[in-house]
Amino acid sequence: MATITFIGLGNMGGPMASNLVKAGHNLTVFDLSSEAVKALTSEGAKSAATIQEAVEGAEVVISMLPAGQHVESVYLGDNGLLKILPSSTLVIDSSTIAPETAKGVAEAAVAAGITFMDAPVSGGVGGAKAGTLTFICGGEADAFERARPILDGMAKNIFHAGPHGAGQIAKICNNMLLAILMSGTSEALALGVKNGLDPAVLSEIMKQSSGGNWALNVYNPWPGVMEGVPASRNYEGGFLVDLMNKDLGLAFDNAVKNHAPIPMGSLARNLFELHAGEGNGGLDFSSIQKFYYRGQS
Repeated sequence: MATITFIGLGNMGGPMASNLVKAGHNLTVFDLSSEAVKALTSEGAKSAATIQEAVEGAEVVISMLPAGQHVESVYLGDNGLLKILPSSTLVIDSSTIAPETAKGVAEAAVAAGITFMDAPVSGGVGGAKAGTLTFICGGEADAFERARPILDGMAKNIFHAGPHGAGQIAKICNNMLLAILMSGTSEALALGVKNGLDPAVLSEIMKQSSGGNWALNVYNPWPGVMEGVPASRNYEGGFLVDLMNKDLGLAFDNAVKNHAPIPMGSLARNLFELHAGEGNGGLDFSSIQKFYYRGQS
């Protein structure tokens, strides 16, 4: 068992940290939300007054933060952790950020003699709670092997995508595809319902046919068709539209830099941006169904 510090206890980070406690690790947590910290300490984690205090004695530091600027602030800021962590520390950042940002933090870590790995995740809040996330890792092979036993307690699948930044590249490709699939699934369901079909029957037909995909099979966007998904609880929880927008923006920026055509990804980005602009940014991304179907007969 390892001595771990977990930074960032949001919708994803909180359940991930909880699974580390359940796995028996010696865990210290830090978050700006006192309620989030309290929830973890009630499960057996320790807390600290400052982020610098939180990492004292840590063998492993894991972070799950909203965006690249937060990652840079935590590790590279005036009181950044890379200035105080011993060289024996393994740093795993599971935030979804620009590959260039991940590479920049990794370069600073290497210069400080610290092992760093970008390890964004796929699987959503449900996967975080169940401990069945997919970790997509970028970094040196020895760092990956060192991280694997730590990630095992939170994961169903763990991939080594390549060098620093590769985890982020694979993640934004995955999420761009997810946005396209969810948009297409919602579009097809809306068309069927407007023609009088039962959305549950149509979903089952497409699941068993060539239209089957993850968004349809396990995360159906039509309310009431599938139990336990955000669509059946007013699109609350899950992976927010605002976060999908962020990831689609990362994919778009990367495509521009690499002269890669992404016509479908660009359309998905525009759709989710329009959807967010209508006040839906705090809903699960499957709420794009509302964009296509607004109760018309």
